[in-house]
Amino acid sequence: MARAATTSDAFNAIAEPQRREILALLRGGERPVTELARDLGMSQPQASKHLRVLREVGLVRVRGAGKQRLYGLDARGLRPVHEWVGGFEAFWNGTFDRLDAYVQDLKQDKAGESTDDDDR
Repeated sequence: MARAATTSDAFNAIAEPQRREILALLRGGERPVTELARDLGMSQPQASKHLRVLREVGLVRVRGAGKQRLYGLDARGLRPVHEWVGGFEAFWNGTFDRLDAYVQDLKQDKAGESTDDDDR
């Protein structure tokens, strides 16, 4: 019996750490599977399986170059991930703004204590 597909969208595909590593390597440009496998410390068949998943969900493109197949990043497939993560931007901005205000208050309190000590 055939196994069910391990992924169906970009979120599932990037849930696997080795696939994220492949995407990170491909940010630098196209690479053949043999280079990717070597740099990731995995066999060529393992790398090929990950590349197939990434290709099927639209995160990687492949083109023939002589006898080699070169894999490249297709970041357009990451748009849903980017949009989802972007929804948390307001949360993080608010959190960092509150942290900055807290640090500034601490600095002012510390400066006030130093001035009080000097007056004594």
